[in-house]
Amino acid sequence: MSIKIDKPITGYEVMTQKLDSNPSEDNQPSETIPLAETTGDVPANVVQMHEKVERPERLLGSTYKIKTPLSDHALYVTINDIVLNPDTPYEKRRPFEIFINSKNMDHFQWIVALTRIVSAVFRKGGDVTFLVEELRSVFDPQGGYFKRGGKYTPSLVAEIGDAIEAHMRMIGMIRDEGLEPHQQQLIDQKRRELESQRSFEAVALSPDDESESSFPDGAHLCLKCHNKAMVLLDGCMTCLNCGHSKCG
Repeated sequence: MSIKIDKPITGYEVMTQKLDSNPSEDNQPSETIPLAETTGDVPANVVQMHEKVERPERLLGSTYKIKTPLSDHALYVTINDIVLNPDTPYEKRRPFEIFINSKNMDHFQWIVALTRIVSAVFRKGGDVTFLVEELRSVFDPQGGYFKRGGKYTPSLVAEIGDAIEAHMRMIGMIRDEGLEPHQQQLIDQKRRELESQRSFEAVALSPDDESESSFPDGAHLCLKCHNKAMVLLDGCMTCLNCGHSKCG
């Protein structure tokens, strides 16, 4: 069958026919590892965390010690991170796997299961910060305990969630936005009123000593931030730590 060319030729390309190829597969795209979803000014070749990213031979790790009154032996939570797009403006550190070790073997089975599930979520990529709230919402039926500084911890699983949060803050995945200016102003005002009423002198926590709380001894537990910082002022229970208020 001949084809008549009516227009002048402006360019050409040599086409080669693949031998022993299935014609139905010629138009099939080749399988490639997905890269980043382009958001804003981020180029398409910037690699984000996803399940097909292979584990390198060397990872950066951080270990966190958890000492609870529930056991005589401490737990050691190790989180290893992968560095994506190294030596580029888009370099970032993301958690890749987690390990938990302890001399206490009472919780061995569920701890191993938890580490495997959390590691799988890490490798999926995306926003994995939800793990912190999910772990913190686990309550021990036998009751929780207070950490040094007056913070209530509902379970050992929640303590592991605190360690993951501390690590995510360290690598920049979670940023503390702080309170709104009007909330901070309200808390400062409540503190001054409390000091004038009870002659309360605030005791600042030092980095090496967290045994004392900076809140009054008679403060109640705040159900929002789990600190013993709820005081009664103007007929309302107000938290001096997060600003949560409840009137009734």
